[in-house]
Amino acid sequence: MTKIFIRLVAGLFATTLVSGIAAAQNMEEITVTASREVETTKTIGMDTSTGWLRPMVQVSLSSAVSYADLDLTSQAGASELEKRVNDTAKAVCKGLRGKYPDATPSEADCAKAAANKAMVNVHKVEAAAVNKSAK
Repeated sequence: MTKIFIRLVAGLFATTLVSGIAAAQNMEEITVTASREVETTKTIGMDTSTGWLRPMVQVSLSSAVSYADLDLTSQAGASELEKRVNDTAKAVCKGLRGKYPDATPSEADCAKAAANKAMVNVHKVEAAAVNKSAK
């Protein structure tokens, strides 16, 4: 009985430790999410480009961009993070195009929108890094 209890406690400790490490890693990531609209047989919403109701559903794909290895207080580090976000936006939109070739918007517009959304968080973490180093 004591051995089972010790194993249970050790297992819980290991799980907590691994969860803590994973959470710490996630704090130094930006999530890039791309979305496209795909036609379907069920009317889901309105076509934003024409204003007409049509059968459509929105699909999305996300990918995390790590900046744990970058010095965001430097121009080189900030530029590298922005490059990674832009490259990731292109990659996730390319992935969506592969799965849904007739979806809208275009791959280029999808990548631009995904990068723009992610850049809001990029600029926040860059500003936080600069503010932290100034203290």
